[in-house]
Amino acid sequence: MTRLPILALTMGDPCGIGPELSVNAFHSPRAYEGMRPLLVGDEEIMKKAIETTGLPLTLHPITSVSEATFTPGTIDLLPVSSLSQDEVIPGAPTARTGQAMIDAIVRSVDLALNGECDAIVTGPIHKVAMKLAGSEFHGHTELIASQTKASEYAMMMAGDRLKVVLVTIHIPLSQVIDALSPVVITDLIDLTARSLKERFGMPSPRIAVAALNPHAGEEGLFGDEESRIIAPAIAKARQMHPECTISDALPPDTVFFKASQGYYDAVICMYHDQGLIPFKMVHFHDGVNTTLGLPIIRTSVDHGTAYDIAWQNIASESSLLSAMEMAALQANNRTCR
Repeated sequence: MTRLPILALTMGDPCGIGPELSVNAFHSPRAYEGMRPLLVGDEEIMKKAIETTGLPLTLHPITSVSEATFTPGTIDLLPVSSLSQDEVIPGAPTARTGQAMIDAIVRSVDLALNGECDAIVTGPIHKVAMKLAGSEFHGHTELIASQTKASEYAMMMAGDRLKVVLVTIHIPLSQVIDALSPVVITDLIDLTARSLKERFGMPSPRIAVAALNPHAGEEGLFGDEESRIIAPAIAKARQMHPECTISDALPPDTVFFKASQGYYDAVICMYHDQGLIPFKMVHFHDGVNTTLGLPIIRTSVDHGTAYDIAWQNIASESSLLSAMEMAALQANNRTCR
């Protein structure tokens, strides 16, 4: 890009660690290295967050992105709610705090859809807070996908050493096999390949596919899902992306080590904990959640609201800063292709 990408950050759940993380992130020199950030949230809550952290920052309320100065030491804030400091109690979300949280997300997505920002970075939210506000959605991803009318989307957990994409996410293990099919897996490999090329600047991605069963099924001894479901999906994906290296179904107990050592750019995982356990072993503090398939760029912190330590100024902003940097990376790659 000939100009630095503009990032719209959401403050997250006011009753969680989001506001204080935002303040700490804006105070970091990393926040202005290769990007121009602004915050979408609540003025009174952000005043309280600055007081909580004790950092020498000032708020600059704006009514449009064009008014932002992107000056270190100042938080350009686009207010979308009018909470009072007294009504925000750590760990105790209400309908009003939940609605403020949602309003920040919706406004940020609108900015991206209208071309007023190049990417959005979402702070941590809580599903209970969304429900208290009357939302029909279970989290960020579903809300943003609906607002952007995305027909396909997937969650990638990403860091500099390991990237994992999940075929199934929040379902019981007993339902995983029934949820797998060659079409579902092929579609996910396809989306991952396109995203690595278009958003991460990898013209010939190397994608590993984790098997479902121990030892990749051991030629059917421990299950036939590898030959019956996963292998046909891989064959189809290879036809679709001859420029990519796509592995056979690899034993899960070795594939993540190889990927973390640089042999692969991403790993397709069959279920939630198969991918998230190794990922968080490597990227517990600096992991990033990014949504593939959206018409906008969206990254997020790889953690929750941490109600138990909210408003104590002890939470780390590392994941938020990493999410900002990854959003800027994707924005630059998408613009330059």
